[in-house]
Amino acid sequence: MTGGDVPDETQVGIIGAGPAGLVLSHLLKARGIDCVVLERHDREYVEHRVRAGVLEAPTVDLLRSLGLADRLDRESLPHRGIQIAFEDRRHHLDFLELVEPVAAGDPVVFEALDVEPADVDTDKPLIRYTHDGEHRELRCRIVAGCDGFHGVSREAVPDPIVFDRHYPFAWLGILAEAAPTQDELVYSGHERGFALYSMRSPTITRLYLQVPADETLDGWSDDRVWSELETRLPTEDGFVLNTGPILDKLITEMRGFVATPMRHGNLVLAGDAAHIVPPTGAKGMNLAIADVFVLAGILDDVLNHDRTERLADYTAGCLRRVWRAQHFSWWMTSMLHRFGDDPFQRQLQLSELRLVTSSANAARNLAQNYTGFPFDETFGG
Repeated sequence: MTGGDVPDETQVGIIGAGPAGLVLSHLLKARGIDCVVLERHDREYVEHRVRAGVLEAPTVDLLRSLGLADRLDRESLPHRGIQIAFEDRRHHLDFLELVEPVAAGDPVVFEALDVEPADVDTDKPLIRYTHDGEHRELRCRIVAGCDGFHGVSREAVPDPIVFDRHYPFAWLGILAEAAPTQDELVYSGHERGFALYSMRSPTITRLYLQVPADETLDGWSDDRVWSELETRLPTEDGFVLNTGPILDKLITEMRGFVATPMRHGNLVLAGDAAHIVPPTGAKGMNLAIADVFVLAGILDDVLNHDRTERLADYTAGCLRRVWRAQHFSWWMTSMLHRFGDDPFQRQLQLSELRLVTSSANAARNLAQNYTGFPFDETFGG
């Protein structure tokens, strides 16, 4: 949008045009609530940035209900389950057997710089920012911080309680121009470290390797990456690893983080602004969308029915699911990664892997958590 097109006032000001912010804008529009999304990057960056690749069933259902699933239905690669590999063998977990079945948004201001939420503990909060070289203010009733872990929104919550866990390793990820050889992810708990085979399209694969937490990309040539993937993935049992030009490499920190409360005054946090999970459980984006599903219902009560007290329910309404996702992500990470050379812990991991791949009840527990609980489900504890 150009400077002259940007409104100066709205009901909800959303900071960040990632999955949480954009889905929230559509959820609010469906409820007749006006909002403006402020995004510091340009539109091309947002549209082409590689995001998480696994969508839970509730996330897909929500996108379809909002009319946002045309491309998803046209280009997605549905997964019937996953494969867990250890001791040179793959074990298939069929989620369909284990689990019971279950348009244009509001204005987006791209290249909104120096964004700063202000007066969030009053009835008239605002967001200051710069656009097209002009200093601007967006007056709103609610500020939604959907600007990720490194955004500015969480800084506006005074003295949050922070739970933080750093894992002693990272993921080296590649995006490769190589056709997938199958339609399911392979999680490999190898003696040399974890590896993950996944896919992004009929021509693109996404693969990961466990590396030390302080690893850099300098020592990882393309040949070394492919060699290590071929070692850690169980190619001896018939699995074929297609190779091709590597389009992108990155190293991802492994961390679990929760900051509470997720609301201060008329500022609410959603997605990575409030919590991050290790990517092993494929929960990050799905958890962000679950946050805004809860938030949209509360804002409907606040803005359309003058029930301002409902804002107090937001943190509790999200945190039970957040901690369930944290536990599942921790469990998957602990079961599949190498934590040093402790042979006792390695035998514990193998015992858990054998249980998950041989017990229907254990497999069902993994499948239920992986495919996702309904967004309206209440978690105990």
